[in-house]
Amino acid sequence: MFCRRRCYRTFQENDIGIEELKEKVKQGAILLDVRSRQEYQEGHINGAINIPEYEIDRRVEQEIQNKNLPIIIYCQYGSRSRNVYDKMKRKGYTNIYNLKGGLEML
Repeated sequence: MFCRRRCYRTFQENDIGIEELKEKVKQGAILLDVRSRQEYQEGHINGAINIPEYEIDRRVEQEIQNKNLPIIIYCQYGSRSRNVYDKMKRKGYTNIYNLKGGLEML
């Protein structure tokens, strides 16, 4: 059977859906938008900070110093945010989540 764009991969470690995102935001989670500045300016989730994927290595530890804060990472479709999730995990961030399917799921 042919699989279109809406056929997403199965959930991986710390992938969350929309309902979990809403609950974690209510509890104070930081939203991290890893799309380009232009994509962010065209529209983003209210309250999200923007650190593009290509700037994560250089900026994330300066801008989010507490590595234990709950952080939800998102992008447009979920692949860039998964890459950033892996990078942040290697940097020692312990309470991070990836929005499965990205903004396309909203």
